[in-house]
Amino acid sequence: MIELDTIDHTIISALQEDGRITNAELAEKIGLSASACHRRVRRLETEKIIERYAAIINRQLVGRGVSVFIEISLEGQRKETLSEFEAAILKVPHVQSCHLMAGMPDYLVHVTCENVADFETIHREIIAGLPGVAQVRSNFAIRCVADTTALNLDEAN
Repeated sequence: MIELDTIDHTIISALQEDGRITNAELAEKIGLSASACHRRVRRLETEKIIERYAAIINRQLVGRGVSVFIEISLEGQRKETLSEFEAAILKVPHVQSCHLMAGMPDYLVHVTCENVADFETIHREIIAGLPGVAQVRSNFAIRCVADTTALNLDEAN
């Protein structure tokens, strides 16, 4: 774990809120010179604390407003089975995230789609046919209560 000070936390918080903030605006917001702020941000990027920058897309407005959480159990736990499944799931365009789980199921996959009919196609034509899949259980989200990419580092400990 890399130690972060209050200034690092403030920089990270500001960048999570607005990844397009200019260095000058960020420096002013946190009370550092532009060059000191730039060095801090570059260090956070170099140390991979900041992995990347991204735009957050309104899923509803682009026809992917339905979230489905899929529990997938595999036929076995051999390394090859896990690797084949993971390589295949990475190629599925509707997958938002995929997590190897402890216990049952083996994987929890978050898929976004347009509607139930769209998901049926994804399930029948893609998910059910992935390597090693033995069982699929799908759960549709009724409404999103919380969804963030930001980590609150002030409350982490």
